[in-house]
Amino acid sequence: MNIKDKRLLGYIALFAGIALLPALGVYPFFVMKVICYAMFACAFNLLIGFTGLLSFGHAAFLGTAAYCAGHALKVWGLPPLLGLLVGVGAAALMGLVFGILAIRRSGIYFSMITLALSQMLFFVFLQAPFTGGEDGLQSVPRGHLLGLNLENDLSLYYVVLAIFAAQFWLIYRTVNSPFGQVLTSIRENEARATSLGYDVDRFKLLAFVLSAALAGLAGATKTWVLGFATLTDAIWTTSGAVILMTLVGGMGTLVGPIVGALVIIALENKIGDLGKALAGLTGIEWFNGLGESVSLVTGLIFITCVLAFRRGLVGEALALKDRLAAPRR
Repeated sequence: MNIKDKRLLGYIALFAGIALLPALGVYPFFVMKVICYAMFACAFNLLIGFTGLLSFGHAAFLGTAAYCAGHALKVWGLPPLLGLLVGVGAAALMGLVFGILAIRRSGIYFSMITLALSQMLFFVFLQAPFTGGEDGLQSVPRGHLLGLNLENDLSLYYVVLAIFAAQFWLIYRTVNSPFGQVLTSIRENEARATSLGYDVDRFKLLAFVLSAALAGLAGATKTWVLGFATLTDAIWTTSGAVILMTLVGGMGTLVGPIVGALVIIALENKIGDLGKALAGLTGIEWFNGLGESVSLVTGLIFITCVLAFRRGLVGEALALKDRLAAPRR
């Protein structure tokens, strides 16, 4: 069995394990939230990890899909899957607009253009009537699908897991296709890819739109699961959070963003309990306020990963595995 087949079996085992989590007593709603952010991180990783483009405005696509899908489900009364498709289509269209404006620049200029466009869209969402402004879009119904009542968390859990598996398979096929190999060559040496006759700007634009559409799928699914969409989905700090998830888990690996999303979301939800435990053990009262300092803790994690785990958690684990498997001289 070659390495590719072994990794494919590992991915199948990963999703089988996720499917068994509710049976092990894990709260389905928490796992669905992690899945939504893992989908967002995987979409972002397709752009930065395999194409080499750093976007500071990816929250724009998450927020666009979140609001459009929520509006389609709540106001238009569309079935769940059609509502998700509306969100994905809106995000892809927004990605096309962003890409046309930004893709001819590179490096920090590309990143700053995406950030500026994202902030412009944030203020549009702040004032647009269909978003609910600062109150957000509330009470988005889950509806029914194939006879399943999706108001039940467990029923929705497996539908969301199926969507995540489909997104992961699409990214896997993209990365391991000739198109994905061209993206990797652009990341490694853009000038050489150009000299080989590839239309680099066209490939980067396609990768940007695909990443935006997949980020939109994450945003639409998130609104469907949580039942609301707010300005938090479109603010620049969410773009920073997905960068952090990707770097912590392992940029350029397929599983890394999933691990990074789990670490960051788990910290955001459990940091208060951890602080109370540390306060009880050490007697230091400062730890009781740790729950209000999530950004401080995540910042420390980011610094630690940059200094000690530059490939991310999964990247370092794979590198260690390769070193141990290599024949000794």
